[in-house]
Amino acid sequence: MYAQMVKTDASGLRDISEMSEEERAFQERIDRGDKIEPNDWMPDGYRKTLIRQIGQHAHSEIVGQLPEGNWITRAPTLERKAILLAKVQDEAGHGLYLYCAAETLGVSRDELIELLHAGKMKYSSIFNYPTLNWADIGAIGWLVDGAAIMNQVPLQRTSFGPYARAMVRICKEESFHQRQGFDIMMKMARGTQDLRRMAQDALDRYWYPSLMMFGPSDKESVHSAQSMAWKIKINTNDELRQKFVDQTAPQADYLGLKIPDEKLRWNEEKGGYDFSEPDWNEFFEVLKGNGPCNRERLGARIRAWDDGAWVREGLMAHAEKQAIRPAAE
Repeated sequence: MYAQMVKTDASGLRDISEMSEEERAFQERIDRGDKIEPNDWMPDGYRKTLIRQIGQHAHSEIVGQLPEGNWITRAPTLERKAILLAKVQDEAGHGLYLYCAAETLGVSRDELIELLHAGKMKYSSIFNYPTLNWADIGAIGWLVDGAAIMNQVPLQRTSFGPYARAMVRICKEESFHQRQGFDIMMKMARGTQDLRRMAQDALDRYWYPSLMMFGPSDKESVHSAQSMAWKIKINTNDELRQKFVDQTAPQADYLGLKIPDEKLRWNEEKGGYDFSEPDWNEFFEVLKGNGPCNRERLGARIRAWDDGAWVREGLMAHAEKQAIRPAAE
């Protein structure tokens, strides 16, 4: 069912006079700020857009465990190991919350995972970059989770109830993730010259991929206008990117690190920082599967799915056995 739906793009913005009576009533609910629940009537385009967004969000949380999971055994102290283990475990939980939210829209978790494995559904481009050393774990927590929070806090007000409610808990945990990353960067930036160089190198490599996390510029974004009208998205890509730069630049100054952008400077007139755009050609190449770690990340997910088949089969067999067991007299 859903595999057929994804062949077309989300509906473009339409004049209200072109809408059916049901569509007008739906849009009026959205405009009032009502939450849409799974059993409520909704346009096919709304459902399709939510499945795409929530599915990609869920996949990002699951794939996002991979760059950091490799460093659990190599973290420098037992405390750092425990913190990173808790963080990776949180990401798994976030993925499960989101898969559950998507399932309320009539798509199964297995369908979503099949679409991911077939390359028909994406995850965040940031997770296709390697983690070369411990400083990268700090940069991911500080920058990547910082960008995720900037994206996700407004989603607590998104129009679809199950998605909004899932985001409340996710955002609380992401705040912890960002803090642990900033703490790693602060320790390294105030350490030896070698540690400081590692921290600066991680910032240099992760800065622009972090800016790409908000998606392409508004003029190139295919889905933003309709998603904003339906209040699936609350802010545009460019608005969120600007807020992220405005928040992060002073943090870099506090750490004594330099953001790798010669154009970065405070603009008093607009009340925010001027900054350079990412290389959007690189962004679209990564989305096409040509990033540094695309094949490695997707391959790891497919292997995990195949290796876990016996667990799923055992659970299903147990469930079927329980279902046919006669009631006790």
